[in-house]
Amino acid sequence: MVVVTTIRREVLTLPAAPLGPDNPLPALRPLDETHRVEERDKENLPRDMARQIGYAPLHSLLPVRVRDGYGRRRGPRPVDALVIENDRLRATVLPGLGGRIASLVHKPTGRELLYRNPVFQPANFALNGAWYSGGIEWNIGATGHTALSCAPLYAARVPAPDGGWMLRLWEWERLRDLPFQVDLWLPEGSDFLHVGVRVRNPHERPVPAYWWSNIAVPEERRVLAPAEEAWLFGYERRLRRVPVPSYDGVDRTYPLNSTYPADYFYEVPEGRRRWIAALDEHGHGLVQTSTDVLRGRKLFVWGTGPGGRRWQQWLTEPGTGGYCEIQAGLARTQLEHVRLEAGSELAWLESYGPLDAPPPDGAWDTVVRRTEDRLEAALPRADVEAAHALWKPHADTEPGEILSAGSGWGALEVLCAGLKLPGTPFPESTLGEDQEPWRELLRSGSLPEPRRAGPPGDTLVAPHWRDMLETAPATPLTEYHLGVAQWHAGDRAQAVRSWERALEQAPSVWPLLRCLAVADQEAGHRERAADRYAEAFDGLCRELPHCLNGVGGTPGDDGGRWTAATTALGREAIEALLRAGRPAPARAVWERLRPETRARGRFRLLEAELLLAEGRREEARAVFDEDFEVDDLREGDERIGRVWEQAGGGGLPGRYDFRMRPPSA
Repeated sequence: MVVVTTIRREVLTLPAAPLGPDNPLPALRPLDETHRVEERDKENLPRDMARQIGYAPLHSLLPVRVRDGYGRRRGPRPVDALVIENDRLRATVLPGLGGRIASLVHKPTGRELLYRNPVFQPANFALNGAWYSGGIEWNIGATGHTALSCAPLYAARVPAPDGGWMLRLWEWERLRDLPFQVDLWLPEGSDFLHVGVRVRNPHERPVPAYWWSNIAVPEERRVLAPAEEAWLFGYERRLRRVPVPSYDGVDRTYPLNSTYPADYFYEVPEGRRRWIAALDEHGHGLVQTSTDVLRGRKLFVWGTGPGGRRWQQWLTEPGTGGYCEIQAGLARTQLEHVRLEAGSELAWLESYGPLDAPPPDGAWDTVVRRTEDRLEAALPRADVEAAHALWKPHADTEPGEILSAGSGWGALEVLCAGLKLPGTPFPESTLGEDQEPWRELLRSGSLPEPRRAGPPGDTLVAPHWRDMLETAPATPLTEYHLGVAQWHAGDRAQAVRSWERALEQAPSVWPLLRCLAVADQEAGHRERAADRYAEAFDGLCRELPHCLNGVGGTPGDDGGRWTAATTALGREAIEALLRAGRPAPARAVWERLRPETRARGRFRLLEAELLLAEGRREEARAVFDEDFEVDDLREGDERIGRVWEQAGGGGLPGRYDFRMRPPSA
């Protein structure tokens, strides 16, 4: 009996760490991006690839905020989910956490086709910080994991091409100002989940576009794709062409054969079907295929080295098994961005499902051919094209019941430009407190004064908002936001002038002093940056008496924004003072931080650095003996190892070993 496809709500209870408040300080520093290609490797690249690597790489997170308020203390927490299923497949989607497919179960066999993370543990892998592992994630924006990794998306039921229902996810991606949608369509009786994706450029100018669908699967697999070469990119930041399957005498299509984390971007020949599969020793596993617009295929491995193993434990919990990622994207590599012309769109269809093929051991060509034949039997290429043609007219269908709400930023942009985006409504009713000052600027031409004291809100930096700020009355708040927008546009001298003008009249000067301190740092003026950071922290503490006396409570903390501001500014101030060789004022800032802040792992590492700067090496080494954890340790960050060496060195303990490249690299 065929079971009609259903969509239902569900609540999962997971061991989960709270996300905490976002960092309220604007992200003025250049993007901390590990995925950059060295110039020497660009000379021999294919022309289109070199052009797309050089096309509009992201240099700033603005207007997005950094998400670094999470920790590692997990407890049972409810997580809203949406389940779409028929009699063959069941997909569990987390609309409040980037719309990720957390689980995809083949019901006849009971097999989980993905790596399903049993916990929710944020870590510093997304462009803006918080990210979590497992499932299928939708990466839009720029090289790296999307800034929407842990953000809510809109979700709704939409009529499907076969008369059933689709689950639509959509949002406004703020780094590139692009609306997008993901339609999950599970036809009745189908073993494959179809995913229709559309990215639209509603602007009158070209925009760089980026998309990679990342699929986590158990790492005890062989990963297959129709390619004989791949572009290898590791954390040494070298990009080079290597043969597939074996490189340097090792078959790299088995994830556990690699020692260090690495990306393998497969060179799928033109005209060849686009697919990638991860199969166990019996030939069972997951296959992903798509229409040809989604050109790239990739394997990411953590490797078997101590750093990769430690990261695996860090992202989940011991005893849950490791994973690798198979991925599909718009370009050959994730280092590239493609040009999306004004008023145009990109749309494609992906399909995910189980594959039962012959065991994948043996000669590469033979294994790939046998697997591709089995895929063709299970889901012919022509059927994927036909499903895409059926879905495309339904992409504009207006959603039915709204099951989950996203942010109000899309509604603000639609209101500002008078956009019509059939199929992805951004209703004005979703505008909230964060958007209200900008709606007032749009309506009246001036920014309203804040209704209560607190860190400044989000700054919008797109050219049309910057133009409005330039013509608005020059209040201190307007000058602050204008300076941030000018900084984002690359007009740093004018940004500094705007912030300096605001200082003369601003009732709260610490946000402006912090911006000026960052400008000094970027210009190489370490001493002046340190002075301004110290003055900014003093100013913040004058507004918050609890900073001065270390009292734990924070009355009127406004959702944790004051504490988040104190934590972020305190950390930046200490680091700036240490860079300037001034441990005494750095110690003064440290002493005024809340005890709960000083106890966090990031600040324990900072304490060790402070002790080293004070010449107290044994005490710095003692900090490491207390087994701290740096909650927001960045992908590729080797700071722990460097401080360990300065504190006495020796073999780096496994609990601190997150190295993602060979020691000699």
